[in-house]
Amino acid sequence: KLEQLKKHLREMGSILIALSGGIDSTFLLKMALQSLPQNQVLAVTASSEIFPPEEIEEAKTIASLLGARHKIIKTNELDDAGFVKNSSKKCYICKEHLFSKLIELAKQEQRQVDFLEGADLARILEAPLKIELPEIIRKRDKAILELFFSTGLRVSELCKLKIENINLKKDEFTVRGKGSKLRVVFLSDDAKRPIEEYLKSRHDINPYLFTSHDKASGGRDEQLGLTPRSVQRLVQKYAKVAGITKEVTPHTMRHSYATDLLMNGADIRSVQAMLGHASITTTQVYTHITDQQLRDVHKAFHGRKRG
Repeated sequence: KLEQLKKHLREMGSILIALSGGIDSTFLLKMALQSLPQNQVLAVTASSEIFPPEEIEEAKTIASLLGARHKIIKTNELDDAGFVKNSSKKCYICKEHLFSKLIELAKQEQRQVDFLEGADLARILEAPLKIELPEIIRKRDKAILELFFSTGLRVSELCKLKIENINLKKDEFTVRGKGSKLRVVFLSDDAKRPIEEYLKSRHDINPYLFTSHDKASGGRDEQLGLTPRSVQRLVQKYAKVAGITKEVTPHTMRHSYATDLLMNGADIRSVQAMLGHASITTTQVYTHITDQQLRDVHKAFHGRKRG
């Protein structure tokens, strides 16, 4: 099914992808980039008349991470069928065209959850303390990694956090996620301590929880926080420092958070709420991990006294 989808995309020659930041459109964009020359693929997102600004920013970030061009379009640039007017490129809007079932089948075959556990997880969380950098940057980066694993935040959510959003006395805070939905996330002691240490080292007036301390960025607005791209590079750097050979992203840390909860007995509905998933089907991608855990338990302990 995956090869059928790629073949169809190649036959089209060029394509516009309606990118909303969701799994379906992200997957289709990735397939298009694997099937067509980069300059023949354009990701488009409707303006804030349709999508809230944070979803537009997430779509732009996804396009950037995948290496795709991105354009914001206005409602009046779409025709009644949802295609961009005056464009030779076909515009796919996932779940609303005849290939949506093919996409779903292909996605099910390909989609896997990458996560860290055990020694790899411990090493990446300690990696900022093992590298030669200014102390404030090591404290910041340690706090970022621990916060990812403690809360399962999306990278866009983490980058938008302001100091006033965090209540270190209550060990919990509210975050605004996809679709502007609010949810409560919880701080572990392992995350709270490095955040406290980092904030004690700060002597600036920047309102954001995580900001750049790079003197080379002197021309940059000092009232901005770290960008999602900066945080992704940061995570990748510490994965290398930790000796982890596979690709590690902020979303890998989110997967690690969810997997850790499930493997330690959390129910899937609670994990859905803590991740901020609108649908339980999104969270069910993790069930194959817990199914494997159950198989291992069964193999290790079932029927050992027979024979």
